[in-house]
Amino acid sequence: MESAAETIQRIFGDAQSSVGAEMAETTTLYKRLHETVFPKPSSTRYIAVANQKGGVGKTSTTVNIAAALAQAGAHVLLIDMDPQGNASTALGARHNSGDASVYDVLEERMGIEKVKQQCAEFPSLDVVPSSIDLSGAELEVANLNGRTYLLKQALESFIAQSSDHYDYIFIDCPPSLGLLVINAMCAVTEMLIPIQAEYYALEGLGQLIHTIGLVQEHYNSSLLVSTMLVTMFDKRTLLSREVYEEVKKHYPSIVLNTTIPRTVKISEAPSFGQSVISYDPRGMGAVAYVEAALEIAQRSPVVLAAIESKQRED
Repeated sequence: MESAAETIQRIFGDAQSSVGAEMAETTTLYKRLHETVFPKPSSTRYIAVANQKGGVGKTSTTVNIAAALAQAGAHVLLIDMDPQGNASTALGARHNSGDASVYDVLEERMGIEKVKQQCAEFPSLDVVPSSIDLSGAELEVANLNGRTYLLKQALESFIAQSSDHYDYIFIDCPPSLGLLVINAMCAVTEMLIPIQAEYYALEGLGQLIHTIGLVQEHYNSSLLVSTMLVTMFDKRTLLSREVYEEVKKHYPSIVLNTTIPRTVKISEAPSFGQSVISYDPRGMGAVAYVEAALEIAQRSPVVLAAIESKQRED
């Protein structure tokens, strides 16, 4: 009895560049990934996903990595710090103006435990939603003492009181380098940077790394850039391969081997209030994000050891 991959190859042919070969490869990888046990980190990983350049797949990366890890058995909390609320939309969280959101958390009207919602698709994934109300928060808190630590304090208070243990806490940042992003960077110990496979993306990367360096120097010395993920990758083009190699050359230990392809399904899924992990689980986009999530999970011991070493030095 031939496998699904063998059937697809027989119908579409064996050429490596063919659609049939890609489908066969994706089918085989899907099966392998869903038979793999994802290791859980020995302690909670706090990860902010940021890139000030818009359109690089930042929110898609946050949502789908979080969903993939939750699907694999991890307990995950996702905090949406983007006033656009796209991560909230993709995970089916209520986030109309006036709804309880991260805005209320930053303004100290509510704690995270009152604001978080359980994701319908993945019961072990909780979401702290964002709404358009958050867009005025930067001006409102600009003159407060400790304005860069508002999210950190709220998160520490929640974790100290919560009976739940989270394996991962992700924060989706807005596409800027303002106070909301700095709050996110001060609340975590890791940065995950999605990088679009084009040369303009490389130009913005230097500015982001510089900003992270300033945050490390002045606000959060424990912060570590632990992961970079190349998104919107087209393996058929020389440009995508060159960008990947360039990033890998400069950051060899933190760039994931997995790349995320440019697919319609990844962009389409949020309009149905879903991640691509649940919307199109066997598609190339979902399989790539699950593979990236596995890499992140497998790197936990090394990353946590690096963070612990950095904290001891401080």
